Amino acid sequence: MKKAIATQAAPAAIGPYSQAIEANGTLFISGQIPLDPATGEFSADDIKGQTRQVFRNIGAILKEAGLGFEHVVQATVYLADIADFAAMNEVYAEFFAAPYPARAAFQVAALPKNAKVEIGVTAVRA
Repeated sequence: MKKAIATQAAPAAIGPYSQAIEANGTLFISGQIPLDPATGEFSADDIKGQTRQVFRNIGAILKEAGLGFEHVVQATVYLADIADFAAMNEVYAEFFAAPYPARAAFQVAALPKNAKVEIGVTAVRA
């Protein structure tokens, strides 16, 4: 009924969770932080660079599942500082076209490894 999706082109899970789970044609991608899978380190210090890396990670997981950004129906964005919303949103818009996924965005007290952004998405096979 459910199938784990994993790729070495995105950071490995660092706990008891999967990079993604597919169930009944719906793909649930765990929140991604801006780790470069090759180095295990942040690829950038600024919000735009970190957001791009998050989407590279999400894109790699989508690709492993045979999907793309056009299949994403929902996104949840966690920001360490809501003041970064506009800059994150600029990069976000580079990866999606209308009709855009439903989305929620929140400022949180802290993110793993002191990341500036974490994003999780849900995608559906059409």
